[in-house]
Amino acid sequence: MLSPVVVKPAAVACVAAGRVGDIAALLEEEAFFSWCAARYRAAGFGAPGAAEERSWRNSWPPLFAALVRAGLEDLQVYLEYGTPGGGRRLDALLIGAAPDGVLGLVVVELKQWQNCRILDADRVMRSDGLVTAHPVHQVAAYRSFFQHWRPKSAPGLDVRGVVVLHNATAGEGAALAAGAGGDAGIPVLTAEELSGPAGALAGLLQCGDLAAPDAGQVAAFEDIRWQPSSRLLDHVGADLTGNRAFALVGDQQDAFVRIRQAAASHLPNSDEGVAPNGSGEGAVITVSGGPGSGKTALAVRLLGYLMRRHPNATPRFITPSGTLRAHLLDATRGHCAARELFPAANSMRSTARQAGALVIDEAQRIKRGGARGLPPDLVAVIKEVQLAVVFLDERQIIRPDEGTTVEEIRNAAQALGRAHHHLELTGSFRCSGSAAYTAWVDALLYGTPTSWTGHTGYHLGLADDPFQLQEWIEHATAQGHTARTAAGFCWPWTRTRSRGATTLPLDITIDVPAARPGGPARTWRAAWNAATALTDPGDGRPLAPHSQLWASHTGGHQQIGCIYTAQGLEYHHAGVIIGPDLTWKDGHWTAHPQHSRDEALRHLSPDQYLPYALNTYRVLLTRGTHTTHIHTTDTNTHHLLQQLIRRSPATAVSKSSSESNAQ
Repeated sequence: MLSPVVVKPAAVACVAAGRVGDIAALLEEEAFFSWCAARYRAAGFGAPGAAEERSWRNSWPPLFAALVRAGLEDLQVYLEYGTPGGGRRLDALLIGAAPDGVLGLVVVELKQWQNCRILDADRVMRSDGLVTAHPVHQVAAYRSFFQHWRPKSAPGLDVRGVVVLHNATAGEGAALAAGAGGDAGIPVLTAEELSGPAGALAGLLQCGDLAAPDAGQVAAFEDIRWQPSSRLLDHVGADLTGNRAFALVGDQQDAFVRIRQAAASHLPNSDEGVAPNGSGEGAVITVSGGPGSGKTALAVRLLGYLMRRHPNATPRFITPSGTLRAHLLDATRGHCAARELFPAANSMRSTARQAGALVIDEAQRIKRGGARGLPPDLVAVIKEVQLAVVFLDERQIIRPDEGTTVEEIRNAAQALGRAHHHLELTGSFRCSGSAAYTAWVDALLYGTPTSWTGHTGYHLGLADDPFQLQEWIEHATAQGHTARTAAGFCWPWTRTRSRGATTLPLDITIDVPAARPGGPARTWRAAWNAATALTDPGDGRPLAPHSQLWASHTGGHQQIGCIYTAQGLEYHHAGVIIGPDLTWKDGHWTAHPQHSRDEALRHLSPDQYLPYALNTYRVLLTRGTHTTHIHTTDTNTHHLLQQLIRRSPATAVSKSSSESNAQ
């Protein structure tokens, strides 16, 4: 009968927990791995893939064999230990009693690699060509989490770490350790060390001075409610507040002042205790605005303010946009313990139970989960969080399983006894401070198309073919500007590539008719943004960024983005390809879902698909802060745009690129 020691799910998220000896015995039972897979899902980690389960079967037995040989059967162990917010999962975490009365924590990073190539102090290339973080630095980041998130009331912690490469030789492990750069105090152990003399194993595993923890010590560890230190909050908050990309003007500043006033009424100050979640009157503030109105800039600036002024309210930032979250993590990468401040969207309910203040951006993208009315995740936020600030744009709903509205939030707040305030951002920072261009886009897609009469500081152009568009993007990039092309999801996307590949599959193909009678027809080919970063196998140079960083990292201009990598972001110059899924004919827009490659959309009827197609292209057409150039694959649609967009004598990119605000 399978009966591992199970921790309280609400206290610790993991797939298994217990004494080392007990877990070692369970590894002999096939049912144990199925049980761990079920616990993985119950912990909110999602569904474990085949590779994940295979790694358990390959890596756990040699680790536990070494622990038992070292005489460490009575240490407490957690497998796949999840940090708050789901920002990290540790392969294994050992707990023991240190001699000075504190708890000894040993973070164990397990790798199946036999060898790898060191690119630099931060990155290694595995034998399968995948570039990943150096495992020593992975462990250092985990160690930093425990050091910077330990509340003052928690037991003292002595945090250590070790990397275990159970398939590698001692020489290969030594090379990896040497490539970490500097002495991180994190050893790299290989198969040779694990099979060495038993008397030395405990010390090699960083457990030589650890004794078995008693039940009270284990309970004390499991009861820790991890909170970021005021120092970490202050540093990250200062970084976000000082970032010029998040400067506030106009109605952004007015909204910021009003939200600050609400925070003062509902949240404790830095020197006060935390008001219990759910007690007293809470407030929900919705902030809506169109593309370029500064929602994201305000949301990020607000988070920085809450971190510095109301740290005891445990402020957090959540967005359903994986792309936006990736950019925020990238912006705060200098603080390796900051990841938990930006929990994943699938942990919204657990975050709501912990946070007194929560900022949610791109809320219209929150999944409904089949429920009618407000998504259950948002209901939990309104019920639990003292101050929730929700940013959304109802015309950026792009899938049928999404669609939160201000009215739904207002009704839920009233039903739960929470105050509700609504703020509207009406400005635009993607047209040199004018809403002229976004108004033109809205008229084009939702109303009566009108001619573009121009606006000082903003240029709108029409490309006759994708070759023109590509040339313009290359020219803008060469001048030092951020320039990207995004397209409707109307072509297949090959997410995998062959080992050692140096190019991405050219999935997008557009046939271009001959420019003159008798001339040659051409086919334009391009690659979508990369599912995983593409790196030169020879020297480790980045060739194409990960899709979530396509809009900002070097090389992204050479791939084509889609709605999921562009939404919530901006760049100076935007190229847009309107694909065959949306065409203009007989005075109105017609949708063609059969041309969509999005499995969630292509089964819809044309009438059902049309609003999502219009919203999608509205997003793509409003990413550029200074310029937008459009190409459409449909002849009738191209003719419409020719009538509306006055041909400019030149398409040169302006060299003036003033700072602009994120949405």
